[in-house]
Amino acid sequence: MGQGGVPRRAQAHDGELGAAVARAQQGDEAAFAVAYRIVQPGLLGYLRGIVGDDAEDVASDAWLEIARDLGRFKGDGAGFRGWSATIARHRALDHLRRQKVRPRPTTLEQDVLELPGTGSTYDQALESISTEHALALVRGLPRDQAEAVLLRVVVGLDGPAAARVLGKRPGAVRTAAYRGLKRLADQLGGEGVTDDGPRTLGEST
Repeated sequence: MGQGGVPRRAQAHDGELGAAVARAQQGDEAAFAVAYRIVQPGLLGYLRGIVGDDAEDVASDAWLEIARDLGRFKGDGAGFRGWSATIARHRALDHLRRQKVRPRPTTLEQDVLELPGTGSTYDQALESISTEHALALVRGLPRDQAEAVLLRVVVGLDGPAAARVLGKRPGAVRTAAYRGLKRLADQLGGEGVTDDGPRTLGEST
């Protein structure tokens, strides 16, 4: 794992991504395509966790806005991932409002889940969540936990960046991610877990 629990595969591309974004801001269309290829898989996985089968359409709307406003972006590769995730989230919430789909509320029972005592279950879930089955299970989490996990693990944001996307305090996002990952670790470690979630969540291209 990389710093702050962010997968190394995401961090490894940040230098390349930052350079591509800088060139794209100067009008280099090929560089924009490079940035798209680096960011799109994680962004699509995140959107699938929010809007399901409509993720492709929402992602297309998000990329139109990203391309339109690219000149206003200031930051590095990691910053671009956070900025693009914020735009995608806004488009997803707009989509849900249009569809009159209300976000799943967090219940009291979900709020009182205990945090893991050690990092073992958390790390195990982080490593396992790259599997399609684990990503499908994310959609069964409470919404705040699902979004925190998707942003941290699928998009590859660090805690503060994920908090900015969600408009919450870093501590609240960190807690939601721990709770979500603990629940996933419990599910992944149990016998007889059924694979009845959407099979497309987190699918990479």
